[in-house]
Amino acid sequence: MSMDADAFEKLVVEELDALPDEMVDGLENVVFLVEDRPADGSLDLLGEYDGIALTERDRYGFGEMPDRILLYREPLLKISSDEKRLREEVHITLVHEIAHFYGIDDDELHELGWA
Repeated sequence: MSMDADAFEKLVVEELDALPDEMVDGLENVVFLVEDRPADGSLDLLGEYDGIALTERDRYGFGEMPDRILLYREPLLKISSDEKRLREEVHITLVHEIAHFYGIDDDELHELGWA
């Protein structure tokens, strides 16, 4: 499947807006970014949380750089056969990375069916 960067970013925003309020209301000082690929150029990673999980923060306040949640366009497109499947994968990736913000690790995500 192919989709240009602008259309992909619009789809990500739509999927982010569709997430339950309970999931996104606690997000503080977090930016969502779309990049074509991870820094290593691979197509294996769909998304990434770059920050300090809430459960590991000891102090957090004014002047802190925002945490980042990145979605990688090319890997997500590679595993998606159509727009419906892409939306599902973007949704799952958003939930997965937001969970890391809240301190939920990959083992727990596997148990919950989100990894």
